[in-house]
Amino acid sequence: MTARRGGSAVLPGPAGWADPERPRLVLVDPATEAPRALLPLSRGAEVAEAVARARRAVGTGDRLAILERLIGEIEARREDMAQAISQDMGSPIDFARSKQVEAACDHLRATLNAARTMETVSEIAPGGHEVAYEPAGVAALVTPWNWPLNQVALKVGGALAAGCSMILKPSELSTGAALIFAECMQAAGAPEGLFTVLAGDGETGRLLASHPDIGIASFTGSTSVGRQIAAAAGANLVPVLLELGGKSANLLFSDCDLAVAVKQGVAHCFRNSGQSCNAASRMLVAREVYGEAVALAAAEAAEWRMGAPAAAGGHLGPLVSQAQHDRVQTHIEAALEDGARLVAGGPGRAEGFARGWYPRPTVFADVTPEMRLFREEVFGPVLSITPFDSEEEAVRLANEGDYGLAGYVQTADPARQRRVAAGLKVGMVQINGRSRAEGAPFGGVRQSGHGREAGIWGIRAFQTVKSVSGLDPL
Repeated sequence: MTARRGGSAVLPGPAGWADPERPRLVLVDPATEAPRALLPLSRGAEVAEAVARARRAVGTGDRLAILERLIGEIEARREDMAQAISQDMGSPIDFARSKQVEAACDHLRATLNAARTMETVSEIAPGGHEVAYEPAGVAALVTPWNWPLNQVALKVGGALAAGCSMILKPSELSTGAALIFAECMQAAGAPEGLFTVLAGDGETGRLLASHPDIGIASFTGSTSVGRQIAAAAGANLVPVLLELGGKSANLLFSDCDLAVAVKQGVAHCFRNSGQSCNAASRMLVAREVYGEAVALAAAEAAEWRMGAPAAAGGHLGPLVSQAQHDRVQTHIEAALEDGARLVAGGPGRAEGFARGWYPRPTVFADVTPEMRLFREEVFGPVLSITPFDSEEEAVRLANEGDYGLAGYVQTADPARQRRVAAGLKVGMVQINGRSRAEGAPFGGVRQSGHGREAGIWGIRAFQTVKSVSGLDPL
């Protein structure tokens, strides 16, 4: 179901959305700042009805067959998905096609492959001692705006294969792809109540997470909102999976291929306009190559350009909202106040843009642990660079702060690779730019959350474990 552009058109959806008494949110085009649509907001009665339907659907349908058909339906709607993502959150259309949509399809395929090899019951000892894995019940899924299809795919794929029924509350800033996803689920043969989309805002998410008949909740978004979701579900002792913010460090040792490492590091910070929880936003560099790395990063940042979401090319798009743009500007100003050395970009809009939320791709050097930029998540194309004098100091600096999502290590020394990976207090480590394997678990520790998504770990997250002892042979 694609989002219509312009004016005060209501996003297409269920017939009930036409109710003039329903509260609505004005959606604004991030590229032009013009109102583009109205989003109807789900409230208490609709949330309760969705949960009631979902309770009846737990365990129904051939889940793997539905998942396999779902992948085919999404493949057939790739362009619709990409257009909705680009329009909603400002992703450049080529990036939406090649990264946003493709990542979601990859995750669904990995989940299907994992589900085909999983056991629903495992024997732990002879004599009828078994462990059974059972669906946790109705899964409340709350997803963010920055990867609006990818995060839906991660949660729905795992919950579907686990046997749960699902209620999805996508971000109010990027609902279009979720509505198309719902159409794909229906076309894939999902029975009534198995999957429901509730369009809405933070109040909708709170009502869903706090409903007493929810069996499990899964949230991706900021740490502050994650606390609220966890508190709402926790009042009913409902388990919550949290994938939250990050301030991930990228450690460049002197024996790495510095030009490649800096180029990849800047890209990993800037892609999706810096709006990724696992962005490599802190570059820590061995002092003997620090000056060269700073110069390379400044030159690399100068090559990045902002552009309109609908335009073809490898440029960056606008930030999702004025609030996000203001947040990024506040962080840039704070870094200047704290004494960080600006080597690329800076405050204000990108050159050539009088309207739209286009920041300047920015790099700061000489950032110290006392500075706000070192510790606080920006969620924009802003890179900080800090020197270190030893491996021990590099690991200590990487572990500074409250987050623990990802770590990136650039070194040719296999022993150092293992030492540093073991020392980083994070949920994921990537060595020398090598991507995680298909189905590898995604998630963090500390204030980056807990629980894992993707592959077998993403399925088990939505299941409970039951031990059974003393079964007689059949």
